[in-house]
Amino acid sequence: MKTITVPTFEQVSPETQVLFEQIKKRVGKVPNLYATIGYSAHALKAFLDFEGALNQGAFNGKEREAIALVVSEINHCEYCLAGHTLAAIRNGLSQADTIAIRKGAVADSRLDAIIKLAKSVTETKGHPEEQYLEIFYNAGFDEAALMELIGLVTVRVFTNYVFATTNIPVDFPAAPALN
Repeated sequence: MKTITVPTFEQVSPETQVLFEQIKKRVGKVPNLYATIGYSAHALKAFLDFEGALNQGAFNGKEREAIALVVSEINHCEYCLAGHTLAAIRNGLSQADTIAIRKGAVADSRLDAIIKLAKSVTETKGHPEEQYLEIFYNAGFDEAALMELIGLVTVRVFTNYVFATTNIPVDFPAAPALN
């Protein structure tokens, strides 16, 4: 079977090289997962645009990282768990918070509503249990926030599947194992 490796800057198209430069300016490096998506400039641009647009929506950085963590836990994506644990901590969550999120329950009712719905959407492939929708709406969210939550789940499923398919090296510190 063919092994997929992380491409170098020179191995990708000029369009992807431009995107790599933008990522380097923003993040400081091109993470292996982004580089691998960069085999296709179209896929990388679509991913960056979709995620970038959703980052302007209803959810703050902590909430977006919580969605990323719970989705990545369900999909057993060690790459995204590593990267998003680091990002969650940079956004003000503690290591203990990241573990609680991955387990699917936190004390903060707003954040708990978000992660429970994201977890249900992911586990049921888009058919969340009614109770989690009800909790989400009761936490003050509306239909626009629901669409954005589904979008954030979708973005993470994409990266989870890229890692699952390629098994490229994780270039972030490993997320702690759950007990």
